[in-house]
Amino acid sequence: MRRFLFPILFAAVLVPALGGAALGSEAAHAFPLPLHTYPPAGPAGLFEILRQRIAADPFNLVATLIFLLAITHTFLATKFMHLAHRWRDEHAARADQGRGTVSFKAEIMHFLGEIEAIFGIWVVPLLAAITISKGWPVAESYVSHGVTFTEPMFVVIIMCIAATRPVLRFAEQGLRLLARLGGERPAAWWLAILTVGPLLGSFITEPAAITICALLLARQFYDLGPSVKFRYATLGLLFVNISVGGTLTHFAAPPVLMVAAKWGWDTPFMLTHFGWKAVIGILISNALYFAIFRREFATLRRAADSEAQPAPWSDRTDPVPGWVTTIHLAFLGWTVFTAHYPALFIGGFLFFLAFTAATEHHQNPLSLKPALLVGFFLAGLVVHGGLQGWWIEPVLARLGETTLLLGATGLTAFNDNAAITYLATLVPNFTDGLKYAVVAGAVVGGGLTVIANAPNPAGQSILSGYFRDGVAPLALALGALLPTVVMALCFLFLR
Repeated sequence: MRRFLFPILFAAVLVPALGGAALGSEAAHAFPLPLHTYPPAGPAGLFEILRQRIAADPFNLVATLIFLLAITHTFLATKFMHLAHRWRDEHAARADQGRGTVSFKAEIMHFLGEIEAIFGIWVVPLLAAITISKGWPVAESYVSHGVTFTEPMFVVIIMCIAATRPVLRFAEQGLRLLARLGGERPAAWWLAILTVGPLLGSFITEPAAITICALLLARQFYDLGPSVKFRYATLGLLFVNISVGGTLTHFAAPPVLMVAAKWGWDTPFMLTHFGWKAVIGILISNALYFAIFRREFATLRRAADSEAQPAPWSDRTDPVPGWVTTIHLAFLGWTVFTAHYPALFIGGFLFFLAFTAATEHHQNPLSLKPALLVGFFLAGLVVHGGLQGWWIEPVLARLGETTLLLGATGLTAFNDNAAITYLATLVPNFTDGLKYAVVAGAVVGGGLTVIANAPNPAGQSILSGYFRDGVAPLALALGALLPTVVMALCFLFLR
């Protein structure tokens, strides 16, 4: 991958000479170029339009090449992890020879294999290319003013609060009422978590819902040692269900939030046009995977019955006082209510930290690392995604309703679905049918990759330890394929 870096930086050096004359006075000082400053498309084909936009600012191509390298890096993450583990084992075997206790090269490989770190890593060559091409003031202005990091900050805070013991115990007790209908067997827990949990995302936001679902799945399912195939199927199903489960309201799912105000969509509209179809799709997908893996559930049942090991301290069952849980839920509600105002939800989080310190005997240790890594991932994705509108917008503008739904599903696998729907709001003369299609496609494709939907990195971070060398992107896509097809059919034919 390193050999691609020099040609990209070399191309960045040539950008001013190649593109300066093509820019108007307004566009010359804007980065990235506003979409309305490009020449009118007219009857030109898609490739001709893309060629014209590259000619207007050749850095468009540079930014997209770097973005593609970052995506390629995510598919190679498991190889970096495998190499890191091998070097770490070799270093440990030589520890008696007086070497240090930490292998530097193994730790570097581990960092390069962290899915959550990859897009942040590739921000470095991107900023270098911008600086070489357009100067440091442009690079600094783009990061400071051209993109917003509100969502990454929100996800960090909501993950930390949702993962606390009082909130998790509250959610577990609620889902236990459903699991009891199936005797609290692993299959009953699996169905309860993957059915009700994603729908909570419509009310407490998708990042909070996936955090709770992933933590409960870890305890009630992954700890029982299912097969690798079943692990990936469950992870893919979780991602797809979370992506569509937030469509019952207009304020919880990022791709819906991007269009709700501009297109006048409210909660009744979402419920009647999207929500009920999402519920049907979730039920069908869960039923299909339940039927496919029904024999393995019996094995998990025997494993659960035979477990004689004492529960770890973090899983202790002593009750949490109701007033402690209530205050935690109040902080969770405050964070959701102020989701667009970082000063308010970060300030609230500082008060929350003080409260957890005062009630430490009812808490588990608060681990900030997973949430910070997820925030780092999303921040990097925001920086890269802000430079991809030049090619996504004309692609969306040239598709019919059915092809747009399918096209948005495919595009979402390689770019955050909220970015897809945001760019759709910039396309003129979008009919109601096209608006429905692009949002439906964006939420349907939200489980195919880790980068497809903003909450996915939170679930991946919590559950990655159950996959040797981390989550393999291709295996995840295969695990999510069946529920993605089910959801696509529901949104296409249920009208």
